[in-house]
Amino acid sequence: MTMVHKKHVLIAGGGIGGLTAALALLRRGFDVSVFEQAQELKEIGAGVQLGPNGVRVLYELGLESPARRLGVDAQAKEIRVWNTGKTWPLFNLGKESMSRHGVPYLMMHRADLHTMLLAAVDEIKPGACVVNSRVGGFEQDADGVTLILEDGSRFRGDVLVGADGLHSATRKALYGPDKPKFTGGCCWRGVIDVDRLPEHLRRPVGVNWIGPTGHVILYPVRSGRLLNFVGHVERDDWAGESWTEEGSIEELRADYAGWHDDIQTIVSQIDVPYKWALFLREPLEQWSRGRVTLLGDACHATLPYLAQGANMAIEDGMVLARALSDFDDVAEALQRYERARKERTARIVRKSSENLGRFHNHALLDPRTADDYVNTEWAPDKIRERYEWILSYDAVHVPLA
Repeated sequence: MTMVHKKHVLIAGGGIGGLTAALALLRRGFDVSVFEQAQELKEIGAGVQLGPNGVRVLYELGLESPARRLGVDAQAKEIRVWNTGKTWPLFNLGKESMSRHGVPYLMMHRADLHTMLLAAVDEIKPGACVVNSRVGGFEQDADGVTLILEDGSRFRGDVLVGADGLHSATRKALYGPDKPKFTGGCCWRGVIDVDRLPEHLRRPVGVNWIGPTGHVILYPVRSGRLLNFVGHVERDDWAGESWTEEGSIEELRADYAGWHDDIQTIVSQIDVPYKWALFLREPLEQWSRGRVTLLGDACHATLPYLAQGANMAIEDGMVLARALSDFDDVAEALQRYERARKERTARIVRKSSENLGRFHNHALLDPRTADDYVNTEWAPDKIRERYEWILSYDAVHVPLA
């Protein structure tokens, strides 16, 4: 259906999901303004895994060249046991992703992904993103929606998209405060220059180290020059949810005492480790009201145990842009978007939570039971069952019923 006029879409949040939506909309002829609460548009120093389901969207948006240049086309994923280091292949990412899905599985620095998206948005509409713009609320009527910032500034548009993350002010204005539940888990993150690591730790593979009460995810980013470290431990003495809270190497080492020498080597080379607590949020039953909708973590925040948080936001951005392009009535378009996305994202949230029990299991305490456990839980048929439905999804063509 052809648009009657060039609709103006207001997006609260200039992160990965907000910028993907902005780019997809701009490429379809919409006018877009992005409002970011931070003082400058940048991403944190951490990695992101982009499955073929996310990469497919980036390619459709014309970003294949920078994505291939900035990302690492990982050749494999492995499982390793926390104390023995025994290794099992998880799957051959490079060959399998291309043969099964037609696009690679890429591992990137979040800042590189963010910069790539921002540059593409600015190329189409310079100045589309406005910083230091914290959402205060909104008003809507039959003809449009007005975004109201905390400083009193008002911006009129046809649609408002809340892509403002875990602590979404847009979600709060729509449905009130959320009720996150502490999981009893804490995460660590850091990046390491691979030149500081021994040769066997520089391979272009993703590694999942699993243990009885913790696990570690490792993968290369920034064209293989950096190694991304994410560690998850069970502890209930830290409840801060900020990604920018600094921890200490001593504390990080204590959390991984007794782990394999490779983990000790990697931990010792992290200059500044950051930590945050993990909270579980139930996916929202409703995302949209009139001319206002939500996207990404604002409506379906997920634990990181399937490495799909960024991919879900990227998928959301593409499907939202398609819906607004295909259906001139805003309310109908937003309902189509929501219906197309709600079941999938809720399933991702549930399955991510379930996966924690596979990464942390007391069978891994004893090497004799660890082998049987890994051989059972990471058997090829179980891997396909857990991941194929995720990676094969096509946000570019999924029906908007």
